[in-house]
Amino acid sequence: MASEKSEFGPIVSSGHLASGALPALSEIEFGMIMLNHAFGRWMVRCMSAAGVPDLSPIDILVLHNINSRNKAKTLADIALVLNIEDTHVVTYALKKLERLKLIKSGRRGKEKLVMVTEAGAEACNRYAAVREELLVKSVLATEVSGDTLSAMAARLRALSGHYDQAARAAASL
Repeated sequence: MASEKSEFGPIVSSGHLASGALPALSEIEFGMIMLNHAFGRWMVRCMSAAGVPDLSPIDILVLHNINSRNKAKTLADIALVLNIEDTHVVTYALKKLERLKLIKSGRRGKEKLVMVTEAGAEACNRYAAVREELLVKSVLATEVSGDTLSAMAARLRALSGHYDQAARAAASL
């Protein structure tokens, strides 16, 4: 993969952050900023094309997580898998998805569980079809291998651990 360095230095969002011991980390951060916003736009527009407009990226992530493996989930399960610290964000998404009849809630003892409805599963299936047609085919055309994408994903997950640890340390200052 070719580097995007120019005669002006690395491509970053904040030059002062690239002046330290690891300028490449600032390049990654800028890439993540761009990817995060592009991914959010993609999810919203893909779900809208799938027939469910007006969902936020978090709403969509929560819906797909609940639909995954056809198994009821708790709020804590969802927050953990999606690495969302503020459970109020998940609670708000659950209320919105239930109001739209994309999920339903139940109980296992005192524990509240959520599961996808038929309408929610159908929305996820339509989303998957749009994703396959518009995104997957486009990525396949770049000749990036599945192995390369899996290796990138593993590195991003590992890097997220460094950011989480640094966030905990910063909170103690």
